[in-house]
Amino acid sequence: MRREELNALTASADLWNNPENAQSLMSEKNVLEAKLDQYEDYIKTLSDYKEMIEFAEAENDEAMLSELMNNLVSLQQKVKRAELESLLSGEVDGNDTFLEVHAGSGGTEAMDWAQMLLRMYLRWAETHHYKTELIEETEGDVAGIKSATVKISGKNAYGWLKSESGVHRLVRISPFDSAARRHTSFASIGVYPVIDDNIQIDINPADCRIDTYRASGAGGQHINKTDSAVRITHIPTGIVVSSQTQRSQFQNRDNCWKMLRARLYEMEMQKKADAAQAVRDNQGDNGWGYQIRSYVLQPYRLIKDLRTETETADCKAVLDGDIDIFLSAALAQKIKSDENNEAV
Repeated sequence: MRREELNALTASADLWNNPENAQSLMSEKNVLEAKLDQYEDYIKTLSDYKEMIEFAEAENDEAMLSELMNNLVSLQQKVKRAELESLLSGEVDGNDTFLEVHAGSGGTEAMDWAQMLLRMYLRWAETHHYKTELIEETEGDVAGIKSATVKISGKNAYGWLKSESGVHRLVRISPFDSAARRHTSFASIGVYPVIDDNIQIDINPADCRIDTYRASGAGGQHINKTDSAVRITHIPTGIVVSSQTQRSQFQNRDNCWKMLRARLYEMEMQKKADAAQAVRDNQGDNGWGYQIRSYVLQPYRLIKDLRTETETADCKAVLDGDIDIFLSAALAQKIKSDENNEAV
């Protein structure tokens, strides 16, 4: 769509007769303009690099040529990511997201592994300039965490991370085993979109049990000495959400309702996807059988996504948050799958 067409969409004198529709249209216009600006910036940058390369070749400036080639590689990576990001067209792909981490089987090892995964996603969010907010965290008995929920806010946060839901498996020499034996640990990741007011999710309060309790772990005096933490159990589905990091019970309760809406929305979307594709028969109870990625640190070093076959031996970089290789591969695979389904 050209910029002239965008302006024509919002130039109608009757536009603001329907404020709600006008607001939505203006919001869509802003998003499209941002994409056009990005596209034009890439075209200009490429043109500038072409001119500088011609100059460097004429001057036989090897140092300048080397730097420009590195810049071209960087530009290519940005364009490739932008290309994938432009295909995040799902109803809630552009939304913020809740990400949950739960330690699985493996005791202290699994709790330590859950904390490593939480750090990995926080580092990824930081690298991509997303805002993070810790909603809930339950510390492990000896080390690590039993569970944690973090809200990640920014453009397309859910769209990028939605493929991370599933079980992550770690194989390593245990730092908690005096005999230095190799251990296998599991942790589960759940990713749910933050639902805005434009999407109606009806929850019957009578179907929910609300409990308040005293928060544990790090926090101020008020947090630790009053029953400010809130847990909501949705009885029909068994979904449990909790929040304990806010100072007031009201704020924690509001967080819980938002997370419950996100979980119920995701559940309905998953039902539709399962009905359409008849897949994931091997998930097992609570998804624990559905392993999506294996992280092997011993006896060799390899991280492999079991769905896309994408792999890397740079385990340190991945655990430090460099997971774009897996996110991009999962998104590209989904796009290819959707195209095949449409062809059928």
